[in-house]
Amino acid sequence: MHIVTGGAGFIGSNLVHALNRRGIRDIVIVDDLGQGDKLLNLNSLEFADIVDVRKVEGLIASLRGARIDAVLHQGACSDTTESDGRFMMETNFESSKSWFQFCAGRCPFLYASSAATYGMGSAGFVESPGCEWPLNVYGFSKLAFDNWVRARLASATTPVVGLRYFNVYGPQENHKGRMASLVYKLHGQAARGEALTLFEGSKDFLRDFICVEDVVDVNLFFLDHPSARGIFNCGSGRAESFEQLARATAGHFSNSRVVEVPFPADLRGKYQAFTRADLTALRRAGYQREFTSLEEGVRRYVDVLNSSGGYLRAPAKA
Repeated sequence: MHIVTGGAGFIGSNLVHALNRRGIRDIVIVDDLGQGDKLLNLNSLEFADIVDVRKVEGLIASLRGARIDAVLHQGACSDTTESDGRFMMETNFESSKSWFQFCAGRCPFLYASSAATYGMGSAGFVESPGCEWPLNVYGFSKLAFDNWVRARLASATTPVVGLRYFNVYGPQENHKGRMASLVYKLHGQAARGEALTLFEGSKDFLRDFICVEDVVDVNLFFLDHPSARGIFNCGSGRAESFEQLARATAGHFSNSRVVEVPFPADLRGKYQAFTRADLTALRRAGYQREFTSLEEGVRRYVDVLNSSGGYLRAPAKA
């Protein structure tokens, strides 16, 4: 049995889809379905059970003697503008500790960390304390758990892997609203015949954009290589501008145009100007595949957005 927390969400549902492609159907999804449109992410997936996040304690108790192949812990509050520290720490820190303890000594534990742990990234993007300085409660909650894991890695008897996701885009993110990727937002504008809008100076804002298929592939690599453990960056290793991203999207629509709008005053000093994953540790762990180019990733995603509204419609084939 595989357990995927956040399995109705963006990355989690893509992971379930990938497990289905491997012929794996004995999957328990844990998620908060209070946001009803997330259910659309489940339509093409095959799984054994789905459990509301509020009933996790009962689920854990019921599985004490069951065989668990792995837990892929993707569930979290990922809203970087959330200011309720108590809520964020309970959701992202305390619940993650419970899953770590559940997995200890019995099965691999793979969990979602975040590049938000680096803050502005002025010291670089290497998985080390000298580079880590989160600027919001979300980033702090992720770093707090990373540090909690670090203190236990040496004594862990089963695989533990944390993946620091950079700017992920791709199918199944429709429900994310303002936290959806820029590709999704720009596609919506283009499809409505509107101009594609960017903040002024977007050619100078460089981010590490990674397509969700590559994120899934990195997760599967660590499932397949249980000797590797630790905290690793999960990005493309490239820094590309928002302007490049917009033009890659606009290129799939006739007569589309990109315009700039004033930079919001409330974001000044809080907006990452540059991110790029240092892939040294990931490569040393054995992951050698090249990451999808921005142009190819955007092309694939636009195809899905045009053909199925951004959802994985067809059931996965083993």
